[in-house]
Amino acid sequence: MMNSIGKGLIGGVRGYSALAAGRGLVFRQLFEPVSCTYTYLLADAETKEAVLIDPVLETANRDAKLVKDLGLNMVYAVNTHCHADHITGTGVLKKLLPGCKSVISKDSGAVADIHIQEGDLIKFGKYSLEARATPGHTDGCLTYVLNDKSLAFTGDALLIRGCGRTDFQQGCPKALYQAVHSKIFTLPDSCHLYPAHDYTGQTVTTVEEEKRLNPRLTKTEAEFVEIMNNLNLPRPGQIDIAVPANLKCGIQDD
Repeated sequence: MMNSIGKGLIGGVRGYSALAAGRGLVFRQLFEPVSCTYTYLLADAETKEAVLIDPVLETANRDAKLVKDLGLNMVYAVNTHCHADHITGTGVLKKLLPGCKSVISKDSGAVADIHIQEGDLIKFGKYSLEARATPGHTDGCLTYVLNDKSLAFTGDALLIRGCGRTDFQQGCPKALYQAVHSKIFTLPDSCHLYPAHDYTGQTVTTVEEEKRLNPRLTKTEAEFVEIMNNLNLPRPGQIDIAVPANLKCGIQDD
């Protein structure tokens, strides 16, 4: 059964979307340089209801100021998953922007005001984000797809010419491969994809580009599993602090 939450949306852009602007969607893509995390602000220009995707603790004040400067009402602070490389800004934002509720997947193991799952809708004004379960990086990864399927926010499941690692936090390369191919690569080729991170200065990609050019996900499933099982990546520097904090998903009391 498809559930829906909320009424309104807000957005923003570092890589600006003319498509979004043309239909009354406010959109900003914001950047946190230490963890190379993108935060996305989406809002209905008419109703002023806004949603923030993947906020970061260190930039929460910046984000709250932008919301206020634009005259928006932030109804939801949404995480794509329980992050290991930074602490979410949802806790601080809930204090800075009263009425804002935290949202995360019910499969994340994290505490939040609202838990969602595959098929649920986050509504904001005349817009909505559909939650698509894309596990593999973690059990609780969600990709959020705008209602007209022109934009999707892929978290760490799919990066620009890459993907999230699968060697901790319930990671599973087979699950990730299947999720990306069935839930993201089935979107229209023209759909713009916005990841949670980029380490090379890129801001946006499309379904068509990643289906054609992603060096990992263009392989067979068996080849992908082999690649992911042999990356030998260093442990994330903030994981021991970030994961315990993010399991509280922004409703910390202190």
